[in-house]
Amino acid sequence: MLINIILLIVGFIVLIKGADIFVDGASSTASNFKVSKMLIGLTIVAFGTSAPEFAVSVKSLLSNSGDIVLGNVIGSNILNILLILGVSSLVHPLTVKNNTVKKELPITLLMTSLFAVLMSDQIFDGRANLFSRSDGIILLLFFTVFIYYLITIMRNKIDDDADDKEIMSLPKSLAFTILGIACIIVGSNVVVDSASLIAKLLGVSERMIALTIIALGTSLPELVTSVTATKKGEYDIAIGNVVGSNIFNIGIVIGIPVAIFGAITNITFNYIDIIVMLLSAVFLFLFSFNDYKISKREGILFLIVFVVYYTYVIFG
Repeated sequence: MLINIILLIVGFIVLIKGADIFVDGASSTASNFKVSKMLIGLTIVAFGTSAPEFAVSVKSLLSNSGDIVLGNVIGSNILNILLILGVSSLVHPLTVKNNTVKKELPITLLMTSLFAVLMSDQIFDGRANLFSRSDGIILLLFFTVFIYYLITIMRNKIDDDADDKEIMSLPKSLAFTILGIACIIVGSNVVVDSASLIAKLLGVSERMIALTIIALGTSLPELVTSVTATKKGEYDIAIGNVVGSNIFNIGIVIGIPVAIFGAITNITFNYIDIIVMLLSAVFLFLFSFNDYKISKREGILFLIVFVVYYTYVIFG
């Protein structure tokens, strides 16, 4: 137990320092390639910080731990919005660009709604608690909409975020980005593994571990990266990180393992988990659409919903 606690602390240290390096590298890379920082947030940052979720899902599915696969994605998507954007907006109100409100957030809402519908079928119509291979393929097909969108904005190599900050050379920018994501992945893996072992020693259930420790652990890269980006004034990276990660979690973290390795059986999640995940995406869209900003007051509301939901998960 003591060794796991020490590893937990070391993992957090590596994770936090890695995020700091990663944000600097990603921001400078965007400037070097003269593309928007939102694009970098939606791709390099989002996909990179979602690597732990993908690794955990593949490992869990191969180990026949379906609840961890689904709980990892459901919990991470809830945490990404309610906790990460909630905390980030307390650091500084997050400005949301017009393009994000009109394109990226609707795609997020579409993917979340699709996943919620597929999960609801399993919960309500009694199909032997099965999340099938065809469901995974459907998620992958809808993920291609997001990929197509990324391709269209990649064609427009205009730096709409130009500022007076000093830009690192391209080799140094890429080195910082790679080193940062390596530290993030290593640190998060250490945190997840040690926290899971501690939880099991304390007799916590697999569903509880999936929705809390594993979801929080695999979302730590997003949390630390978004908060760090917000402190540095890189709001596009902070928001793009969360938006891209949620889409990636549904399309790739669930879609690919299920499509390749087969169905997830014996699902134990209930409608509350699905409703909170969907409501989180709806709140994010409505708040952003209202005034193109996520204010501190809205961030506090995110955190209140987060606390209420996790109180239910833990004590309900």
